Amino acid sequence: MARSSGSSENSPTIDRILAQAERLRERSSYRQALALLRKAKRAAEKQDDGGRLMSSLLSLGDVCRMVGDFDHSVENYSRAITLASQTRDRIILADAQVGLGLALRAQGNWREALRFIGRSKKFYEKQGDRHGVAFALWAEAGALRIKGDVGQAFSKFREAYKAFRSLGDIQGIGYSLCGLGGSSRIMGNARKSLRFYREANAVFSTLRDTFGKAYSYCGIGNAYRMLEDYQNSFAHFEKAVRLYKKIGDIVSYAYTLWGLGTARKMTGDYGRARDLFVQALKLFSKTKDPRGMIYCRLGSGEIALLRNRPAPARQDLSFAFRESQKRQFAVEHCFAETLQSLMDGKQDRRCYNKLGLKLNFRGLPLNIP
Repeated sequence: MARSSGSSENSPTIDRILAQAERLRERSSYRQALALLRKAKRAAEKQDDGGRLMSSLLSLGDVCRMVGDFDHSVENYSRAITLASQTRDRIILADAQVGLGLALRAQGNWREALRFIGRSKKFYEKQGDRHGVAFALWAEAGALRIKGDVGQAFSKFREAYKAFRSLGDIQGIGYSLCGLGGSSRIMGNARKSLRFYREANAVFSTLRDTFGKAYSYCGIGNAYRMLEDYQNSFAHFEKAVRLYKKIGDIVSYAYTLWGLGTARKMTGDYGRARDLFVQALKLFSKTKDPRGMIYCRLGSGEIALLRNRPAPARQDLSFAFRESQKRQFAVEHCFAETLQSLMDGKQDRRCYNKLGLKLNFRGLPLNIP
């Protein structure tokens, strides 16, 4: 999804490289785009072209984020912010701050993410940049979801959806629909989630957006999982897996493996489920995604419980409880609390009620949304 961006006087050669990289990015050919963007960055540094260097850094931050290389994404956005501050390029500064917010959000740092995104949104509003505001709303909604303020996240995704519709931004509409689908699922409305994700998939299929199709297939798979239609769930997860492998997005691929593992767990295939959680955990550890790691430890701990292995179960669930509490992930902390209480022969719904989530687990196994 594109956002507002500044321009600079640059050499035609670097311009061509950046334009080619952007075309590759639009086709979800992220690895090839990265190679060209690094080439553009080196050329801009050699020519001491500050404007082009900032553009290269901004695009590098975007593409590194898309493939799950969050450390380098943060590094590139931060450098772009420094240069934009020095040159007083407020447009690049705002765009890089939103990007940094998205990268920090992926690393679980929702508080800092909201701070950077909020700064940029104020700038876009002041400038009358409607597209910038729409993008910032979408980014803000995702950070609120990580925080656990799911109702507010849903409202912000709906605002973003309306803003993108008014702009005629079809891709923005698709990603907002995915956000609405994910928020609906967490709130306990799987049928609404399925409808949003199906609408998003139709949008991305029309656009031939490979990443968008994979993202919506995964969402459809999770919605069917929550509706206990596991055959349809498996089929859509497999579609997402094939596309994520193709484009090299290991983070989204890891979340799909987790969803697939949870569906396997719900059908009693505990061995395959645990293998999928272990595989996903390795990828989340590589990308330093704390939420992903928490979900995998919850899954492995629950399987240990189901297999009557209390020691490894307590180890995994204690990790998930501590980490979700430390990072203030409200929803994931509820899941960890539920599993720990079930381990002790209890069940308490107050945590979900407090967050406004209509989730009613009947006991093990938990079909975590």
